[in-house]
Amino acid sequence: MPPTATRTALTVLGTVGAIGAGAAIWGIGIERYLFTVRFHDVAVLPAGAAPIRVLHLSDAHMAPWQHRKQQWIAALAELKPDLVVNTGDNMGHPEGLRGLRAAFDPLRGIPGVFVHGSNDHTAPSPRNPLKYFTGPSKVKHTSEPLDTQALDDYLMDELGWLDLNNRVGMMDAAGRRIAAFGVSDAHREWDELEVLPGLLSELRRDEPADLTIGVTHAPYRRVLDDFVDLGADAVFAGHTHGGQVRVPGFGALVANCDIPLKQARGLSTWTHDARTVPLNVSAGLGHSIYAPVRFACRPEASLLTLVPRA
Repeated sequence: MPPTATRTALTVLGTVGAIGAGAAIWGIGIERYLFTVRFHDVAVLPAGAAPIRVLHLSDAHMAPWQHRKQQWIAALAELKPDLVVNTGDNMGHPEGLRGLRAAFDPLRGIPGVFVHGSNDHTAPSPRNPLKYFTGPSKVKHTSEPLDTQALDDYLMDELGWLDLNNRVGMMDAAGRRIAAFGVSDAHREWDELEVLPGLLSELRRDEPADLTIGVTHAPYRRVLDDFVDLGADAVFAGHTHGGQVRVPGFGALVANCDIPLKQARGLSTWTHDARTVPLNVSAGLGHSIYAPVRFACRPEASLLTLVPRA
């Protein structure tokens, strides 16, 4: 190769290497700490109703040493939400509940609901991060079990939140009666959609509601379709991490489920059988301790203000 061509090739390789190194430094050392709140107005309430402020939290993947994340989540109580929706994957370490207490304790007494992701049952384990981009992740049966009961006892008994894992419930928030239903992690096929129609029919017969919400960890199409059919006025999900690594100008490369990539993060709508409802998919607050990176996809919480329909 002529000297000029050699220099050009080395320059190109050096430039590519520098860009890659810079992206890695940004994604690993900076952006994963740039927590942000996404604000949305969602018109789902009847005319004349007072707004309801919903704080949507997801995918904290908490480890006990993640103090910056804990402090940031704790400060979200200053937003004065009327309702908290937690779409799972709270734990990221066997001792993650210690960190969750520091993060969630300021939300104590605010009505809330939660469902599980797989990392509320089993701890993350080392994996090849490149496999994340080959499609939905596979179930690993050798993962360390977590103390799910301790987590649930904290969320229910201390924070006062409703367990919606293949369950339904009713609560008051901002002076409105809200019916809620949900499923456990559909990515692990723990969802039991078939039990919800009967439970909801009984709930609605006993107590009429002003609003109905559906809650799932993983936004698989089968779940979203059923939630629309079951009368959800709004649907909340997590799991996708918004892609975790996004390409500027393009978006998510993967969603880790079968939802369209353009809906892997943020507020959109979901239509089934001619009925359309708002869908909020949180990009989440964390990441696996074995894949500590975020690129073009900041860790986030969402504050959705439910307002009257036009």
